Amino acid sequence: MVLLSKSQYPASGESFDHLPEKVLQIGEGNFLRGFIDWMIQQMNKQQLFNGSVVAVQPTPHGRVLPKLNAQDWLYTTVLRGMQEGEIVDQSEIITSIKRGINPYSDWNEILKTAASEDLEVVVSNTTEAGITYLQEDYSESESPLSYPGKLAALLYHRYRAFNGDKDAGLIILPCELIEENGKKLKYIVKRVAEDWKFPQEFINWLDAYNIFCDTLVDRIVTGFPKDSYEEFTSRLGYEDQLITVGEPYHMFAIDGDERVQEKLPFHKAGLNVKWGDIEQYREMKVRLLNGPHTLMSSVGFLAGANTVLDVMEDKLLSEFTEQGFREINPAVMMEQDEKQAFINSVKERFLNPYNKHYLADISMNSIYKFKSRLVPTLKRYVDRNETLPQAIVFSLAALLVFYRPIRRDDKGIIGIRNGEEYATRENDEVVEALATNWSDYDEGKITLAELVFTILQNRAIWDEDLNEINQLNPSVTEYLNEILSNGTKASLQKMLDSAPSKTR
Repeated sequence: MVLLSKSQYPASGESFDHLPEKVLQIGEGNFLRGFIDWMIQQMNKQQLFNGSVVAVQPTPHGRVLPKLNAQDWLYTTVLRGMQEGEIVDQSEIITSIKRGINPYSDWNEILKTAASEDLEVVVSNTTEAGITYLQEDYSESESPLSYPGKLAALLYHRYRAFNGDKDAGLIILPCELIEENGKKLKYIVKRVAEDWKFPQEFINWLDAYNIFCDTLVDRIVTGFPKDSYEEFTSRLGYEDQLITVGEPYHMFAIDGDERVQEKLPFHKAGLNVKWGDIEQYREMKVRLLNGPHTLMSSVGFLAGANTVLDVMEDKLLSEFTEQGFREINPAVMMEQDEKQAFINSVKERFLNPYNKHYLADISMNSIYKFKSRLVPTLKRYVDRNETLPQAIVFSLAALLVFYRPIRRDDKGIIGIRNGEEYATRENDEVVEALATNWSDYDEGKITLAELVFTILQNRAIWDEDLNEINQLNPSVTEYLNEILSNGTKASLQKMLDSAPSKTR
């Protein structure tokens, strides 16, 4: 079987070879290749962008660029899942990356690219840890280690190459999953520039003529299919060391003005891009995608399910998830049509037959996730309806059962389900509190109601006293007692039989 290359498959990349290098991409991993580079491919096919990507290795120990180079900068994106009620399983050779650069061995080539008249956009995905301040020395001839350091150096070189021309400013699109990623990146880049004593005129130019956009990205990209590589090779008819597998769904929210929209006409290519204030989309994603994930994780796991798909294919658990959606929906401040379209897409994503999304993985750090994703929804629901959202409260009770230890190890609490142990992960403070409270209960030192009261009042866990939410304490205690006495499924059925079918 031959390796993917332009000589073997000339039609796959030939038509885009002439396109100018408009995008400098810091990162060459699965997500950027399955998201941004795929989106640029869709624009190029419709002659809407007409630009290529220069991929930059973000760390000194990268392994992707040599593989891309060996394949003439080609790779295959495979999208698999549910879309509009139909199973999608499609592959496409992506040609949008023109070349790659290792900045640690070829910094001068990076500087040359930064000074190009063709360059318009910088994109990145250096993980959440990438947008952090690092105090480091500046050298014109060597790459900084941090991403903000690289960007500060590149922008300074560009500023000097164009003599501070205002039209030389770039559009910066960070794809790291942190809030206000554009604002935070800009702040750190300016701080680095000040550390390095770059002239104030440059900092003024950076501030005025470069657009740092806050963004929100949404697509599950599972990456290289190591367990089914031979199957893909046989299906595709060639070897590809960088096959990138993802789901069909995608959403890209960008807080960008008309200049950004003109330079990057994603929407004209039919891509799911939202322009303007992204906070409403962040809330929608956190509440209606991440929230149901957290809602179902401990309940589904304790009920015997192992994956999200198991939950969705189980009548009782899917009914519970549906009740959760009904409770969360009114708490999201957005037009109902847009919310419902998103909910429908989330359900299809949950039903993806190709994506094994394990509940045990989703359950890691679930206390923090419940606090950030479901407690605000719970409180907003109570304010609106003057009653508790029963599915969310049941989920909280199940979460406490999930964290009931049979023992502890050096990483966290070890629980047991159907005779088999499972590991949980939380920060040390949460582990200590939960383990101590459950130990006191098991030894008869406190009642179940006192256990719930103590956990809910722990501000170190919740940043507030959840006992102050009307009727939450007795409701959690009741569900907790039901689960411990009768099991998760029987307790869940009883809750659903008494829960309202609709919410205001």
